[in-house]
Amino acid sequence: MATIFTHLDDKCPMVDFVNLVSGKWAIPILYRLIVTDDVIRFGALQRAIAPITQKELTKQLRAFETLGLVDRTVYPEMPPRVEYQITELGKTLKPTLDSLADWMREHREQLMQASETNSINL
Repeated sequence: MATIFTHLDDKCPMVDFVNLVSGKWAIPILYRLIVTDDVIRFGALQRAIAPITQKELTKQLRAFETLGLVDRTVYPEMPPRVEYQITELGKTLKPTLDSLADWMREHREQLMQASETNSINL
C-alpha cells in the first residue's frame, strides 16, 4: 500500500492533512466518531452518515484503523458484531474539525447565495 504522506521537507503539512482527510466521507466519518465518543456499531455509523455505501464506509474505516485513528472490535457472534471507536490520536482532530464545522455554520448562507448565483453545487 502506498503511503499517503510526503516527506516532511517536500511539502506543506496541509498537503499531508488533505491526503489524510481526502474523500467525500472522511471528515463526516471522523467527526461522527469524535462527537459520539463511544463505541458505535457499523450499521449505526452508516445510518448516521447516510447515504454512504457499505463499501465506502468499510474502505475509509480500514484506512483510519491502519493510521491509528480508529479502533475496530469484532465479536465472534452470529451475525458478527463489529464496533468502532475513535482513538486518543483521532480525538486530537476534534478542535480542527470543530473549527471547520463552526466556519461552515458561520458562512453557509453566504456560500449558498454565491453558489446559486454562479451555478455551483455545494
